[in-house]
Amino acid sequence: MTQIIERPIFHGDDEPHRALLTTMPDVQTLTMAQAINRALHDAMAADERVLVFGEDVATLGGVFRVTEGLSQTFGEQRCFDTPLAESAIIGIAIGMAIRGFVPVPEIQFDGFAAPAFDQIVSHLAKYRMRTRGDIEMPVTIRIPSFGGIGAVEHHSESTESYWLHTAGLKVVTPSTPTDAYWLLRQSIACQDPIVYLEPKRRYWTREPVDTNTPGLPIGHAAIRRSGDDVTVITYGPLVATAISAAELAEQQHGWSLEVVDLRSLNPLDFDTVAASVQRTGRAVVMHEGPRTLGFGAELAARIQEELFYDLEAPVLRATGFDTPFPPARLEKLWLPGVDRLLDCVERTLEQP
Repeated sequence: MTQIIERPIFHGDDEPHRALLTTMPDVQTLTMAQAINRALHDAMAADERVLVFGEDVATLGGVFRVTEGLSQTFGEQRCFDTPLAESAIIGIAIGMAIRGFVPVPEIQFDGFAAPAFDQIVSHLAKYRMRTRGDIEMPVTIRIPSFGGIGAVEHHSESTESYWLHTAGLKVVTPSTPTDAYWLLRQSIACQDPIVYLEPKRRYWTREPVDTNTPGLPIGHAAIRRSGDDVTVITYGPLVATAISAAELAEQQHGWSLEVVDLRSLNPLDFDTVAASVQRTGRAVVMHEGPRTLGFGAELAARIQEELFYDLEAPVLRATGFDTPFPPARLEKLWLPGVDRLLDCVERTLEQP
């Protein structure tokens, strides 16, 4: 049975592990999964209060091996397995934060966050305000999220709208290994609770990651591809899809698409979105979740409220459908892809 400790207990061999970290190169070619692992490793080495726990994160190293090696390096009191009880996982995290720890719990799959909903919404998100700021909640919930891996429902959900509608939570999602590393390091350092959504289908994306030079901070969007005709606004797993669509659109039709990667959904960098839309005059929002009340609806509403006279056409949305997530055989038909995005682009360009 997992021991719940009331004060920091550390292993005497932590210093050699910290020394080992200093020998790692600052720039390495990493997959997104490896970048997240490195971020957890570096955060645990930098701050002895950081704890990683969840279902199968220690002995197995996680379903996707994202936490592999952490228990062996830092000991089972800093990286440990929990029972299959998501509500308990988040409840433990809240209690540990109250006692001065920096918990980084993992919810094994996106759909499994539902049993933890009450703890997240009723307690985690509200604790700082409830205590008038006297008690901080430096909890980062890692949730492997979204579709694209051929899994069934509860393993391919888009839960961001639930968390975005919950005041008190910050929500971030990386699209590249570099962002995966730095957004996680910044999340763990934050004193507010953060929901960190990991795009599962991008776990094997690979690029050089500089772990010494900080990336863009939370609350800043990134222009992944410049363009003049249409602004495509997206995040997480669909950034790569949008870039592929933009390249195809230019080759086949001569359309110039600008791709905005939000990175941080709350706080939202609306200034970057607005500057792009004011220049192109057209916007398409793309996300995996169902269309109705998805984050794209909020973005479309805000763009049309604040930038109405800059628009040459209505804001369109390329999204998933208003149905439960389908079996793997139908997943490609359900998820928004290049064709669905370019259909929206063509319709917005048809407006005079």
